Amino acid sequence: MTSITDPNMSDRFASAMEEIHNKQLKTFGEIIEATTELCQSHKHFVKSALDTCLKKCKDDEMMFETIQTFKNDLQQKNASLKEKHQEISELVSEVQQKEMQKDDIIQKIHRLKEDQAKRKELIESQNKANKDKLRNLQKARLVFQEHLGMEIRTILSKNQQVKGEKLQFVFRNINPSDQDSAYIVTMGIKEDGSYQILSSDPALKCLPVLENRLQETNKLPAFLANVRKEFISRARR
Repeated sequence: MTSITDPNMSDRFASAMEEIHNKQLKTFGEIIEATTELCQSHKHFVKSALDTCLKKCKDDEMMFETIQTFKNDLQQKNASLKEKHQEISELVSEVQQKEMQKDDIIQKIHRLKEDQAKRKELIESQNKANKDKLRNLQKARLVFQEHLGMEIRTILSKNQQVKGEKLQFVFRNINPSDQDSAYIVTMGIKEDGSYQILSSDPALKCLPVLENRLQETNKLPAFLANVRKEFISRARR
């Protein structure tokens, strides 16, 4: 063991202490250098993380704006779709009304055709009845003209109830004292084909009764014969 009285002992101790101090300084420097590198690395990491976050925020903002734009477009499209749907509903309703009107028009046309057919049938029936009546008139005219001296005159009617022609039956050879004296009955044919007695000269009170009998029997010669009898009876009073 070295004696503490050794004069070189303090130098060696100081040298050892300095060597230890230098080692500690070196170690401390290495720690500071490592710490500085860590700080720089942390700064770079924080800056990179911050840039990434800022970029992410900008991207998110753009995405939110895009989503909002899509929402606005979707609302406009929904509103337009709703409007189109309303227009389509109105068009469908209009088409349905047109179809109903079409059906009504078709039914009216069918009814008009049926009415026209009935009217045509009625007209044909009336024409046939009128032809039959004209034939009866012709027969009556021949009978009365040849045997009883009766004259038939055709005159234009101005009566609103009896349009067209009306006939006057002029009877002679009624009054023995005046064979040429005229006794007249005037008649027409209604639109329905029935006879209508308008007047007689001289007036016969029983003329409505004779007219009703004519309507029932449709026998014009018998009617004229009865009228002639009434004129003869009146002339002999």
